[in-house]
Amino acid sequence: MMSNGKATYTVDEALISMGFGKFQIFVLAYSGMAKISEAMEMMLLSFVGPSVQAEWGLSAQEESLITSAVFIGVLVGAYSWGIVSDNYGRRVGFNFTALVTGGAGLLSAFAPNYLTLIVFRFMVGVGLGGGPVLASWFLEFIPAPSRGTWMVVFSGFWAVGTILEASLAWLVMPAFGWRWLLTLSSLPSFALLLFFPITLESPRYLCMKGRTNDATQVLATMARVNQVSLPPGKLVVGTHKSEEDEQELDELLPVASESVEPIRDRNEIGGLNAVLKLLGPNLLRPTILLWTVFLAQAFLYYGLVLLTSELSNGNKDCGFEDKEAVHHVSHVTDRNLYKSVFITSFGEFPGLFLSAAIVDKIGRKLSMSLMLFLSCFFIAPLLFPQSDGLITACLFCTRLCISSCFTILHIYAPEIYPTAVRTTGVGFATSVARFGGILCPLVAVTMVHSCHQSLAILIFELVMFLTGVAIFFFPFDTSGRRLSDHVIV
Repeated sequence: MMSNGKATYTVDEALISMGFGKFQIFVLAYSGMAKISEAMEMMLLSFVGPSVQAEWGLSAQEESLITSAVFIGVLVGAYSWGIVSDNYGRRVGFNFTALVTGGAGLLSAFAPNYLTLIVFRFMVGVGLGGGPVLASWFLEFIPAPSRGTWMVVFSGFWAVGTILEASLAWLVMPAFGWRWLLTLSSLPSFALLLFFPITLESPRYLCMKGRTNDATQVLATMARVNQVSLPPGKLVVGTHKSEEDEQELDELLPVASESVEPIRDRNEIGGLNAVLKLLGPNLLRPTILLWTVFLAQAFLYYGLVLLTSELSNGNKDCGFEDKEAVHHVSHVTDRNLYKSVFITSFGEFPGLFLSAAIVDKIGRKLSMSLMLFLSCFFIAPLLFPQSDGLITACLFCTRLCISSCFTILHIYAPEIYPTAVRTTGVGFATSVARFGGILCPLVAVTMVHSCHQSLAILIFELVMFLTGVAIFFFPFDTSGRRLSDHVIV
């Protein structure tokens, strides 16, 4: 493009000209390792909770608190790391999240008592709250035309992490116990620290901070690794708006009197200004809806993970009065626990393929609603007692749909916001989601232990249906759109 007679290009145009090459593969592998680490730390909750309860004689409420403590930590971390990364850079944010997650995860393996374990798992949650930082970092290196597909691939590392954790638990727990599982599960976080020195800052973030020379150097490094050339001319902040772009902008900003401008003052990025923009008139509706859907999705996804273990383990006391019979059932259900979690975790892979197939074809909104309505259908048989095989099959199909929906939501959320508030906006949404994670053990653990399985499943059904309806109220879809570098003024 030409500006004042001189050739110029934007970050989007540079990324499109480079395509998805070797540099993006490295970024994918690095951020994917973080996703694996996050998934492993979350998945181990379904194994550690029942084991710690049996070893320390905890009540159902105390077992639930082990999971809730992690989500309370994520609630704090998601907000904090979003602010940090918007102010000091994506690299600073994800470096400290890896350090906190790995350190606290390792220390929790040596917890001498219940209270210490709760504190360390809370700190793990604080570190895990930085997950959206790496997602935003990866997203900002991807060309717009293939962004949806590669974000699904990125989300696939979560599925890899769940399978690894289920396999690790099956191998480690029977012979060595939960402490070894915690120790081994912390190792991927430390692996991130080894490769941190060779990571680069997001060029989009650098442009928003006014550091266009640094952004140009990053783009030049990317082009060299990908063995391509940058577009001719000078890097400029913002976008070159065609008539089509203007039409899309009008859809995103329905208030005619409002305008958009590129960031000129680096102090406008992140912090209180970012929070105020999220709650401003142009972003308030998508922000509130995003918070609602994130909360519901976290409740459903992590609730299903816990429900899998509880239907194999926690429900064994219902209907048994003979202690010897209960003891025999305990051994059987321990085996069923590892098998059920392992099988249902594989449901995430077809969920990813399904996400990749529909996310850019039918749009983000319709894809998410469709998956939630299908989840209602698949989980319905569990309203009544079923055989172990049918329980596993229902949970497999339900988790397939919920994981697919959650994957698409994580693609959709960063696309709603402009670069200046992207990680803050997604961080806030992730923070609100953790209330769902805090609440889900009360339904998936405590209610099942209390022999109220039907009521627990009914609550899941209602949340699925109402969330599917709420998604239709988002004001726009983002399929095929470029990421916005503008802040609403």
